[in-house]
Amino acid sequence: MIISGIEVSSKIKEELIIEIQNLKKRSIYPCLSTILVGDDPASAIYIRNKHRACSEVGIETNDNKLESSIKEKNLIELIKTLNEDKKVHGILMQLPLPDHINQFNVINTIEPQKDIDGLTYYNAGLLLNRKPSFIPCTPLGVMELLKYYNVELKGKDAIIINRSILVGKPLALLLLDKDATVTICHSNTKNLEEKIRNSDIVVTAIGNRKLFTLTADLVSDNAIVIDIGISRANGKVIGDADYENVSKKVSGITPVPGGVGPMTIAMLLKNTVLAANRVII
Repeated sequence: MIISGIEVSSKIKEELIIEIQNLKKRSIYPCLSTILVGDDPASAIYIRNKHRACSEVGIETNDNKLESSIKEKNLIELIKTLNEDKKVHGILMQLPLPDHINQFNVINTIEPQKDIDGLTYYNAGLLLNRKPSFIPCTPLGVMELLKYYNVELKGKDAIIINRSILVGKPLALLLLDKDATVTICHSNTKNLEEKIRNSDIVVTAIGNRKLFTLTADLVSDNAIVIDIGISRANGKVIGDADYENVSKKVSGITPVPGGVGPMTIAMLLKNTVLAANRVII
């Protein structure tokens, strides 16, 4: 089974188009404001793709491109201005930030009701307490995929090879809430290969084939593989998994590209519309 993010995200976008049209009839025009610090090529591509997706469904955007030398206090001032702008419903701070800027301080300047990435400690705390408001887009996209393809989670052993606040930690909470038994692994995990082989659901998000490659001998025959890793080899975008061989063995797998990536952007759109829906006029 190919777990297609392209298929699922397309259906979600169709639903959002209708929802956005209804919002506009109420004089609510969903708007996403993005902030990009520096000139990292990959980050610039991500921002461009997000703006394109917004345009496709009818979400307005404004792009704030800043020099990498910007001072932290000036970046925070910009965010405060966007917080107060009633026309802006969602704020996206593209990560990573330059080393001289404190990411925690910047992210937590964003008003929780505009934090469509779900990264502020307020929204993270709500998720921890099983009362989520905004959920980080990639984990939310993974859960939508599992739901769409009727992947049973209750009682299953799930392993996540990532412990970031963007992916690993929030996804672990979401899987736990569906009664899966979750193991989070990282660079210092012992017996990683054995843990993977004993897992029903394998989520990998390393993004560096030199550090880690999910090969067919590491997974069980009936496993579900969610590949979030993105890297390049010979001019092609690839994931963490040796897709050609792993796909022949497991019962379900997300391709790269075309798997979790489109879902991450779809959830960004969905969270922006959710923020706009909460506007009181």
